[in-house]
Amino acid sequence: MLASVAALGFPLFPQTAVFPLLPKHIHAMNHANIPQKLCRERCDTFLSSTGNISKVWFRCLIPLKVRGKLIGAVMLGEREGGVEYPLELLRQMGEIAPFLALAIHNHQLMMTLQERTAENLKIVASAHSFWDNALEAFAATIDAKHIHMRGHSLRVGRYAAGMAEALGMGMNEVNEIRAAGYLHDIGKVNVDKHLFGKATALEPTEFREMIDHTVIGHQIVSTVQFPWPNIPEVVRSHHERADGSGYPDHLHNDEVSLAVKIVAVADTFDAMLSDRPYRKKLPLGEVAAQISWLAPAKLDVDVVQALLIQLRRDAVSLTTPPRPWAGEAKARKPFLDPEVSCNISPTDIDLLASEMNRRLNRGRIVGQFS
Repeated sequence: MLASVAALGFPLFPQTAVFPLLPKHIHAMNHANIPQKLCRERCDTFLSSTGNISKVWFRCLIPLKVRGKLIGAVMLGEREGGVEYPLELLRQMGEIAPFLALAIHNHQLMMTLQERTAENLKIVASAHSFWDNALEAFAATIDAKHIHMRGHSLRVGRYAAGMAEALGMGMNEVNEIRAAGYLHDIGKVNVDKHLFGKATALEPTEFREMIDHTVIGHQIVSTVQFPWPNIPEVVRSHHERADGSGYPDHLHNDEVSLAVKIVAVADTFDAMLSDRPYRKKLPLGEVAAQISWLAPAKLDVDVVQALLIQLRRDAVSLTTPPRPWAGEAKARKPFLDPEVSCNISPTDIDLLASEMNRRLNRGRIVGQFS
């Protein structure tokens, strides 16, 4: 079946024009390698008469094929005054046809990939008792796109959950934020993998493809009935910034949920601690300093404070000798990924928190966390 994608110039045209095709029509178009002029007699060769639009409207048909497979057609109506289409115009249309075919083919592949990804997520969503393990596996699949992404979504989910705990959020909210962190980059399944390994600046079209992962990811997760309501918003908005300089909607700090703010900090934090094609990973002390300087202009102050609290707890656990009387107590799980060296002292973290509060309060005395 041929179904219209776009139409222009016809005074009356169905919202979606449809031509059911018989095997003889498909055979004829598959063997037509140049634009075909149509007349009343030749229309039957290529088009059926059982559609919702008359085939006699059309005077020329250009089959669209990719690697020999028919994927569509360009159909031209009657010219003004009923004059014939010149051979030069038909030749030009024949040269353009492969590019149109490839564009439609790529769009169809992208839509199929989104549908399959959404279907897989729906299967995951039905297994409530296996949420965390299942989403961890999904995060690992997302990160398999390129070596520089390996483990990123898993770490973002775990860092986000740790900050949610430091903010005093309930267990269900922590689980939601962990899941949102696991899935925040799911739209990158549609991004060309060579872009992740590019060491130079992205071209404008490449940059647009990269930033569109937030919108595509939102489309994917919006089709899944999660037990948590904030996941679609986090997937779409985790690159928004407090001053409105982020994407895709240029939202400000008060226009996004706390879950979005937490995943944004976790994503930025892990990105700085990871190797990228255009730079080496940064040491933890420098990352903590840069993150604290991004508040409040780019990142939420309370969330950054929660990050510093968790980093301080890790630092204290490395410098405090074991307490014999606490031997039976459950050991605290470190916040940082095992591959990240906690080479920052509690005093340094206190100074970062103090300076951040001083900037925020313009020198007024404020309380410090312990």
